[in-house]
Amino acid sequence: MRAEVITIGDELLIGQVVDTNSAWIAEQLNAYGIELYQITSVHDSREHIIAALDEAFGRADIVLTTGGLGPTKDDITKHVLCEYFGTHLIEDARVRAHIERLYKDRPDVLNRLTATQWLVPENAEILENRVGSAPLMIFHHGQQLLASMPGVPYEMKIAMEEQILPYIGRTTASILHKTLQVTGIPESALAILLEDYEAKMPASLHLAYLPKDGIIRLRLSSYGEVTEKEMNGWFEELKRLTAAYLIADTDEPLEVIAGRLLKERHQTISTAESCTGGKLAVLLNKHAGSSEFYKGSIVSYATSVKEQVLGVPSEMIKQHTVVSEDVVRVMAESVRKLLNTDFSIATSGIASATGGYSDAEVGTVWIAWATPQNTYAECFHLGKLREQITDRACTKALVKLIEILR
Repeated sequence: MRAEVITIGDELLIGQVVDTNSAWIAEQLNAYGIELYQITSVHDSREHIIAALDEAFGRADIVLTTGGLGPTKDDITKHVLCEYFGTHLIEDARVRAHIERLYKDRPDVLNRLTATQWLVPENAEILENRVGSAPLMIFHHGQQLLASMPGVPYEMKIAMEEQILPYIGRTTASILHKTLQVTGIPESALAILLEDYEAKMPASLHLAYLPKDGIIRLRLSSYGEVTEKEMNGWFEELKRLTAAYLIADTDEPLEVIAGRLLKERHQTISTAESCTGGKLAVLLNKHAGSSEFYKGSIVSYATSVKEQVLGVPSEMIKQHTVVSEDVVRVMAESVRKLLNTDFSIATSGIASATGGYSDAEVGTVWIAWATPQNTYAECFHLGKLREQITDRACTKALVKLIEILR
């Protein structure tokens, strides 16, 4: 069974809003055995929406739309769907009662524009939007169906989980994905290493290479033609072949893996960041439960903060510059003591040509890891682009942390 997603909204096409919905929807559909065939983004334009619907129904069994369901004039999705499915709007008493309950303490919201939200297409099946005012609409198109949802991510996710996916139901087809992560080997060298493996794979299996910031994810996929036992056999062989470079046999973010290892050991970590400017801190406290292992960060972007807060001797900076092994070691050891943690990570590098207190080449980053027993430090050369450098530095920091914890 195939699905397509149509995201509706000018804001997506001018870069004002990033479409995070589609990637999440793809994950959910795969878990239900439904292949996401295409994602299309369209303007708030009648003609553009209708053309996208025609094309999607020419390819897919299920069409999912997000966005354009608000009460303002620029939100036209509901009206276009009425036209497309040959119907008109009527008042729905259940939707009205829901909206009145939702905003009973906010009379300013219950105005004439909000009242348009309880007008729904007559031939649509209406599902409750528990957390918002825009109703969820199901249209049948012969043997195909369309589900229309809000574009607000948290509303869309609840709608999918509580209403749309249960409505669609599980299919008999089984889509299987298994992913591992490797580091320390170029993509081309990895492909050479796996040449014989790929040559032996059945046509029903597909191996994808997904490189990013020094990590390569290898995803093994089957679309309903390989049993889970067979998939596991191929995956175990893939792990064996990549064992020297393997960092994880799951598709979890590195910070989640590191966090789990810290929690299992009942240990904590802190960070002292210069060139990464707090990115490492954001990653380490990004997920629920991070308070169990992550205590905090000192973002010592300025040299004065390195000296006055982290206690890096000014003479050391004059002799070695801020981008040096000596300095980053002191940063890591100091933040570990200041925040009383078992482990710490420190970063200092040059992320742009205006790097300041160092003549190091752009892309040079020193990272240190302080542990209860030792402090390790390593120098990396991570490219020329500012964001690329800081992202890669965070990846290097987490990879080494995982290796130390293991």
